[in-house]
Amino acid sequence: MRILVVTPCFPAPSSGGARARTYYLLKTLARKHRVSLLGVDDRAKIGEVQYDTGLLKDLTYTIQLLPQPKASSRRLQQLMKMLQGRSNTIAELTIGGTQDALDTLLSRDRYDVVVFDSALIAGYRLPENVKVIINQHNIEHELLYRTYLSETRWLRKWYNWWESWLVKPIEIEHCQRAEAVLVTSERERLVLKSMLQRSVIEVVPNGVDIEAFQGNSSEQGIEGRIIFTGSMSYYPNIHAVHFFAQKCWPYIRAQIPEATWHIVGRQPSPEVMKLAELPGITVTGQVSDMRPYFTEAMVAIVPLHIGGGTRLKILEALAMRKAVVSTSLGCEGLSVVPGKHLLLADQPEAFAQAVVELIRSPQTRKALGDAGRSLVEAEYSWERCGDQLLHVLELIQ
Repeated sequence: MRILVVTPCFPAPSSGGARARTYYLLKTLARKHRVSLLGVDDRAKIGEVQYDTGLLKDLTYTIQLLPQPKASSRRLQQLMKMLQGRSNTIAELTIGGTQDALDTLLSRDRYDVVVFDSALIAGYRLPENVKVIINQHNIEHELLYRTYLSETRWLRKWYNWWESWLVKPIEIEHCQRAEAVLVTSERERLVLKSMLQRSVIEVVPNGVDIEAFQGNSSEQGIEGRIIFTGSMSYYPNIHAVHFFAQKCWPYIRAQIPEATWHIVGRQPSPEVMKLAELPGITVTGQVSDMRPYFTEAMVAIVPLHIGGGTRLKILEALAMRKAVVSTSLGCEGLSVVPGKHLLLADQPEAFAQAVVELIRSPQTRKALGDAGRSLVEAEYSWERCGDQLLHVLELIQ
């Protein structure tokens, strides 16, 4: 088949989240089909992918890159879109020139399938004979509504309710028109199916590169080291680290004065950078390789109270044989068993105590790490997840 993948960000394996999912699913598609990419021109990421893995070499058919939009005041843009009664969430994902680029590509070559990397960018005009697949990293209106429920600041709370209300009908309409919709978990499949009874909705889980991420169960890490990973410009991650810093970190430091916490991820916001002023906390910013930071850590934390999809940060930590403490939402959608693969805690005191117990118990850390590694090997390798994607393509042929 000839497949065109349209994404609002350039895929990269080391960026985590949506970029990593898109990257590995592209690699899978390229093994069996003739694949083209229409994405955003981010030259740093392009150089990284060429050097590390040769993704662009694999996609030898067509690669069309659109200019990265110039950054503008996000608050001003949000206000302008609100006054226009339009969603800023969708506006941020709408890259200028995409329709013209699609028209050119589709007039020049025949494509059997267009894969849109989010329902929110699937509103472009296509020929009637082209099938559409939507790759949903999250149910976007649900993520916005969860932010509304968790937010305490009234203006941000109202704004996320407003965005959720605007996004939901558009997201559902675009999914309804697609030949198939891909989601990351059975929970999300059931949520969407309740709104789209006649649609084909299939689970293609998030995964992890189990060859690249390989921890050694005999490695203990740096005494008292804790790690949180993820894009630090992403609001659910910002919310998570602030929750942990305010509600859990003082208790942990009182119990284990030598404890240290590394917040590892690209584009930390100013409010995240400010956490580095607290004793024992380091904010690294973007790193070229997460694995050394995992190796040094005794415990990986996922104190999320807002989110959608499933968390690659948990899969990477488990693949590295690291003990994990997560909230219920943090590990939502994954086939983990609390007490076997990770520890689960939703209240601040319980979360902090779970971290302390793991730091003090190498036997428990090893048991959780070994069980977590076995789980990702069995269910969450990118190869296995990719096979499920190829199965969906067979269904719609």
